[in-house]
Amino acid sequence: MISIITVLIFNNINIFITYKYTTRIEMALQVYGIKNCNTVKKALTWLDENKIAYTFHDYKKEPATLQQLEAWENEISWEALVNKKGTTWRKLSPEEQTTVVDADSANQVLLKNNSMIKRPLIESSKGIILGFDEEEYQAKLK
Repeated sequence: MISIITVLIFNNINIFITYKYTTRIEMALQVYGIKNCNTVKKALTWLDENKIAYTFHDYKKEPATLQQLEAWENEISWEALVNKKGTTWRKLSPEEQTTVVDADSANQVLLKNNSMIKRPLIESSKGIILGFDEEEYQAKLK
């Protein structure tokens, strides 16, 4: 809340007028993914076309940390973070896949294989958005 006080002097009488208003500060979007991923490309194109500012974090250059994974898991499930449809998941042995049973085990696999994190992952003031869904982007980002 911001307050502005204006003092008016009228016939030697001080008149105080206070204006109060709230400002809405938007959090800049943080977009995580891999630059050459087709779904990430679609998302970034949509953000650019809709003139929505963002900062892009490429997992190949800036891997996700355990702290980030745990923070994301406070908002969404660990199951949602693990991309079981991608080639990285399919390259894991069946034994490795069966060890992913909870957040801790998922995080260990995701830290070794950031490309297994569902993408793009967008941090916004309205929460985390996974993947590219134009309707969801319209509702949450515009």
